[in-house]
Amino acid sequence: MEEKLRILFCEDDENLGALLREYLQAKGFVTDLFPDGEAGYKGFTKSKYDICVLDVMMPKKDGFVLAQEIRAVNPDIPIIFLTAKAMKEDILEGFKLGADDYLTKPFSMEELLLRIEAILRRVKGKKIKDAPFYKIGNFVFDTQKQNLSINDKTTKLTTKESELLNLLCAHANEILERNYALKTIWVDDNYFNARSMDVYITKLRKLLKDDPSIEIINIHGKGYKLITPYTDEPTQEGNTN
Repeated sequence: MEEKLRILFCEDDENLGALLREYLQAKGFVTDLFPDGEAGYKGFTKSKYDICVLDVMMPKKDGFVLAQEIRAVNPDIPIIFLTAKAMKEDILEGFKLGADDYLTKPFSMEELLLRIEAILRRVKGKKIKDAPFYKIGNFVFDTQKQNLSINDKTTKLTTKESELLNLLCAHANEILERNYALKTIWVDDNYFNARSMDVYITKLRKLLKDDPSIEIINIHGKGYKLITPYTDEPTQEGNTN
């Protein structure tokens, strides 16, 4: 069974905190609620979390201070700030502290959920993207040298080809969402970038045709799926064992 993702949630409004905690847990997240920044930091040091959702205006220790302390322990953990403040300088302060997102109250629970899911998908993609090699059927993909090899044939990929194949490998036999791929590689999901990505998908299909067990299929209205019997990380030397 896949381990549930854990959220550290700090909110001093008892009613709002309880409501959001119940909602997030109903959506499958283990959510630990803390009423102030001091309790939140103690909780953070005792458990492992995938993301932090921090109210800015809290007693004992505000969200900005708490975020600094959390990042001193784990500089990579995603942080979303919740606040009633809408002033530009407060938002900028949050992003200067490394916030991944910022929600101004009032907000819908669905919006918070979507932002949490988007950040976690992005973080997951970055972690997987660090893999030095992928075994794709009979191919070996060297992500650092941007080489795709099969038998004695090696093809040097362009940067965009490599980045797109990297994402497909990271989501092998799963749907790679079209908008996620566009924003990850092209930053903007506009019409011209979307057409460009379609061209690169076609190029990758041609490059992978030497192994008939591999296929990149379109998932209508969603994205793409790399179908492969086997995808894994070979050794640092590229041996597939």
